[in-house]
This record gives sequence, C-alpha cells and structure tokens, in this order.
Amino acid sequence: MAAPEFVTLQVEDGVGTIRLDRPKMNAIDEQLHWEVRAAALEAGKDPEVRAVVLYGGERVFAAGADIKAMSQLTGASMVAWGRELTASFTTVAHIPKPVIAAITGYALGGGYELALCADFRIMGRDAKVGQPEIQLGVIPGAGGTQRLARLVGPAKAKDLVFTGRHVGAEEALEMGLADAVVPDDEVYATAVAMARKFAAGPPLALAAAKRAIDEGLDGSLTAGLELESRLFAELFDTEDQATGMRSFLESGPGKATFTGR
Repeated sequence: MAAPEFVTLQVEDGVGTIRLDRPKMNAIDEQLHWEVRAAALEAGKDPEVRAVVLYGGERVFAAGADIKAMSQLTGASMVAWGRELTASFTTVAHIPKPVIAAITGYALGGGYELALCADFRIMGRDAKVGQPEIQLGVIPGAGGTQRLARLVGPAKAKDLVFTGRHVGAEEALEMGLADAVVPDDEVYATAVAMARKFAAGPPLALAAAKRAIDEGLDGSLTAGLELESRLFAELFDTEDQATGMRSFLESGPGKATFTGR
C-alpha cells in the first residue's frame, strides 16, 4: 500500500491518534477506509501505543461516505465495496486497546459508524451525529443497524435509522450515543486525557477486558462467562499480574507500573 494520503497515526505518551484529513468533510471513500484499516492495524501492533484516539480535526469528524463515488455503484459492485468497508471498520473495533472517538462538527452515516467502533465517544457541544442513509433510499451498511442497536437498544436505533435525523450533543448524551459532551475546542484534549489514563493501565488486562465484554455480548451468558473465566486465568501467567498484586500488597492500590508483559 502506498504512503497514506488521508489518514495518519501519530504517537505521543502512549496515545496513538488516528487522524482523518480528507478535506473538506473527511468523506469516506475506498482509499480513506483502507488507510484507516492500515492505521488501526499499526496501532494495534505497536507496543508504544496503549490507547487510541480517532479524530477528524477541529471542524469535522467525518460527514459520511463519499456519495458521489457510491452513486455510481450497482448492487453487485456494492457487495464487495461494502464488505471491505465493514472489514476496515471491524479492524478499528478489534484494536486490542481502549479507543476513544473525538467528535467535532459532524459524524454522520459512515462517519458515525466509524465512531461506533470506538469504546467511548466524546462530543463537542455543537457536534451532530446520525444515520441519514434512509434519506438516500438506502440503509446504514457498515454497522449502523448493528452496533447502534447494541449500543442504545433497538427502539432508539430504529428512531435514528428510520428518520435519518441529526442528533445534537445533549440529546446524544441522553440517548447514550455519546459518553461525554465538552466545549468544541476541548474535544481532542479531553479524549487524549482519557486515553492517557488508560495508557497507564495494564495493556494485557485491558485487552482481555475489552475482548471479554465485546465477544461476550455476541453470545450467550454461559459462553461469555466461560470466556471471562479463561481470560482471567490466563492473566495469572503475566508479569503485569505479579507486578500489580505485589504493588497492591506493598504500597496499596493504583501505584503499579505495568510493562505489558
């Protein structure tokens, strides 16, 4: 793959920022989502990255898919296009580290579907989110009917998908579409501060916790409990477990320094 044009991964103090920069609205086309996938894979593998922030810049997160490009596709060609888009977003969802979406401006359609792949969403007060695909005669095709319903429940998801309406920050917070609302110029800093707190934690245990919750929700309670028990036991073969428990016994909670081994 050629050097990325629209997406970069910037790493500082344990936090990797996956930055979208496709003027003017970060419209998601084939090249951009492939670059997002590459950045997500790199962030997942890089031991220097302990938490991730998804960010589209000060003006906009991502206003949606590139409608001009999509309008030329047929049903047959959309099968492959949609499969690859979903694969790119799933790669983001599977980053084995805490991921925070920093939402400014608009996160609509594919843009909000990308934000749904994060573990948390921080919104600016003037930001708006939504799944407006119904207004184009289609439905969300990269997680908007599935991740959204799992996040807020089927009735709220149907409201958003059936109407295609834009949701402001305060309503988004009330509905569970966002986890925090802050002034627009503090969105990125707030997301980074949150990420740094996670970055100080035990990477292996955080990865296990994320996997247990995400995969557990996709199966039965019995299967989820079995997964949780197995991952819990496996952590007792790590240096971080020994470090954490020794630190607790010697100095009290919250003072351990973890290496990720």
